[in-house]
This record gives sequence, structure tokens and C-alpha cells, in this order.
Amino acid sequence: MQFSLITILEAIMLASALSMDAFVSGFAYGSNKIKIPMLSVQIINIICSSILGISLLVGTVLKQYIPSWLTLAICFIILFTLGVVKLLDSVTKSIIRKHNHLDKEIEFSMFNFKFILNLYANPEEADVDASKVISPIEASSLAIALSLDGMAIGFGAALGNINALAVFLCSLVTDAAAIILGCYIGNKIARKLSFNLSWLSGVLLIILAFLKLF
Repeated sequence: MQFSLITILEAIMLASALSMDAFVSGFAYGSNKIKIPMLSVQIINIICSSILGISLLVGTVLKQYIPSWLTLAICFIILFTLGVVKLLDSVTKSIIRKHNHLDKEIEFSMFNFKFILNLYANPEEADVDASKVISPIEASSLAIALSLDGMAIGFGAALGNINALAVFLCSLVTDAAAIILGCYIGNKIARKLSFNLSWLSGVLLIILAFLKLF
């Protein structure tokens, strides 16, 4: 694989878009005075990057058996669709938070879907034992929740001939940096401050989708 300026910029853009949720989660922890030990940060980082890497690898292998025009179309559709979803993400999370009391009436147990959904809407709930410290096990649960987008986005991006290795390496840096920086800023800013970067992640994915057309 060649590392040109374009491939590096695409990798940074994709990794940054995927790290926005990690940043917001870190911000939520920091504003709630919940500490994330470096071990937990690395667990989140490794799991998220590994799942992304696997999806990139699968996409890279499968694109060899799919016509180039079709892989380009699939890449655009996946990135554009998830970008739009991200733009609407803040509204969805707001609704989930406002109607969180519905959890008592609606029970989901299959594959722990309910837990992951709540964790995604309120990442600070990952601290299930209220210890004010995210343990390695809690970090693993959070990482799985944060990786849901990465599976589809990584697969779609790989079909668009993005440099999988560059994305994986960038992800190892951006995910860890996003969590640490988010937690630090959250500690410095009042908890009542509304903070949502889902729209920025969506914009980056939509821009990347259109870039793959050229």
C-alpha cells in the first residue's frame, strides 16, 4: 500500500469521524468526575481499532470479487447514509434521554441490546458500579458500543479503496487522544453545558463519501 498525501488525509478524516463518539464519551465521564485509567483507555482504543481493522480487512478482501463501479456505489451509499444518520444522532440521543423512563416499560434482553442502547445515549452509565472509575470490564462494554458505527463505516470505506492500514494506524491515535482530551475538557467545564459533536462526525463522513466519487 502506498501512503500518498490524499490517502493519509482520507485516513485522518475517517478516523477523526469515528473518534467523535469516544470524545463525547470522555467528555461525559470528565463532567461527572469519573476517571478513566490509562489501562481502560487502551482497552477501549484496542477494541475499537481492532473491530474497525477487521471490517476494513473484510471490505478489502470482498472488493476483489465485486465490480469496481458497484464497490464505489456501495462505499458512497454506506458513508453518505451513516453521515446523515450522524447528523440526526443528536436528536435521537436527546429523545432517548428525555424518555429514559420508558426503560421500565420496555425490556430488551436479546444480545443485551437495551444495555448497549442506553450506554450509547448516556455513556456515563458505563460506570455501573458507581465507583467513579471505569474498570477494564466496563471499558470493554463501552468499546463495543462505540464500535457499532465503525463496523459498517470501515467496511464501506474499504470498498472505496481507502488505505486500510493508514486508517487503522490513525484510529489507534485518534481514539485514545479523543477519550483523554474529552475527559480532560469535561473536568474543566460545568456538567450542565450541552455538548454534542455528532453533527461534525456526520459532516466528515458525507464529505468523505463525495470525495470517493472523484
